[in-house]
Amino acid sequence: MQTTSDPQRVAELRAVIADFLKKRLDDKLEKIKDSEADSEESAEAKRLAREALCSQHAPATWLDDAARRVSQIQAVTHSLKPIHPEAKGTNLYSPPASLSALEVVGSHCLGAEFIGDVVGNAAALDVYKFLKLSHQGRSLLDLVLAHDADLVAALSDDAAQASGWLEAFAGLVDPRGQVASHTLAKQLYWPVGDDPHDDAGFHLLAPLYASSLAHRVYLTIQDDRFSDEAKAARKARHDGEFSERPVHEYPQLAVQQLGGTKPQNISQLNSERRGNNCLLASLPPVWKSIDLKPLLGADTMFNRYGRRDDVRQTLRALLAFLKTDSTRNVETRTHRAELVDALTDELLQFTAELRTLAPGWSQAPECRLNLAERHWLDPEGVAAACAASGQPLPTDTAERVSAAFARWLNARLQDALPVGDPEFLAWRDRVHEQIKADERGARDDD
Repeated sequence: MQTTSDPQRVAELRAVIADFLKKRLDDKLEKIKDSEADSEESAEAKRLAREALCSQHAPATWLDDAARRVSQIQAVTHSLKPIHPEAKGTNLYSPPASLSALEVVGSHCLGAEFIGDVVGNAAALDVYKFLKLSHQGRSLLDLVLAHDADLVAALSDDAAQASGWLEAFAGLVDPRGQVASHTLAKQLYWPVGDDPHDDAGFHLLAPLYASSLAHRVYLTIQDDRFSDEAKAARKARHDGEFSERPVHEYPQLAVQQLGGTKPQNISQLNSERRGNNCLLASLPPVWKSIDLKPLLGADTMFNRYGRRDDVRQTLRALLAFLKTDSTRNVETRTHRAELVDALTDELLQFTAELRTLAPGWSQAPECRLNLAERHWLDPEGVAAACAASGQPLPTDTAERVSAAFARWLNARLQDALPVGDPEFLAWRDRVHEQIKADERGARDDD
């Protein structure tokens, strides 16, 4: 805790406070401007109203009133009213740093830059706006909770008065009354024992709405959907061009309105979101069955592989990136490798799908694939055929498939780019490395 004040910093904090009060006063004075049509009585009434406003917004007067009204609101990170607007019970202020680290996503992931919420009397929200004022990267509320000596000096020359105000403002984050739920709040029994028939083996939980986390989700979705950068990234994807920014989609997104026509009655952050509460789709996947057919009549498996939607999109992105002639550095090599890895992932997925067919399909007379590709896609069928004919089983299938992939990729790129042996070797080695890693993972799973 800081014990001595810095005159320069005190002056800066006073300027922050004075600027806040001046803007509030100017906004209110703007509404009572004089008019030529005013009668003498009306003009006098407006003059008195302006004088009253000026008096109310004198720093000492406004701060004393704010310290009195701050008890009408509470800073929270987890609130009850979004569960039900008429519920009356406990709200919590639990900063992310005070929460246990978990492997699942939660409020603990927000870090130091989380945005706190406030509930209570909407008429007192101006006090919270005051405490959200920032100086040198820290809010006034942070300084209040740290009992900052410079803020004490900035509030008033009377140290006792300033300390009283500071104590009142610090109460913004304190719980109100005893911990309690409400009949309109949600409650659930959570098993903590091994016997579900034992009534004592449950805890009664009263879940709260994670307001700070919900607001971060809302801001992220808004940025991913409507920011200029996101729009440019979607356009680049549509045009087959490279973009540094990834495109994020939120299919089947639902929006729940909290608070109806008065979202401010729920909380400050809910008011800033105009009551919008984003609900991500929490549904089982809808499987799209693929009509799998053996690769018959094709000279190579890469013809069908190359027609897959994800392969075409990734190939366009790779081509656009290589055309930019980016500086040859670690970042460039890493991004190029990521795109090639994406193509490899699709190759492995394509392979896994064809391996679900009944073994032996590659031995049909209509199958024109070479031995390496037949063994790659139908390993059991080729193994049985080799055993029946006394032929040795191929041992270099992964190497041959990697080389075939590299030739296919070079062929897709060579019309637009000067690719040759160096690129062939790079693609081949990268894919072979991924194939071997996948095989090691499969063995470990077994």
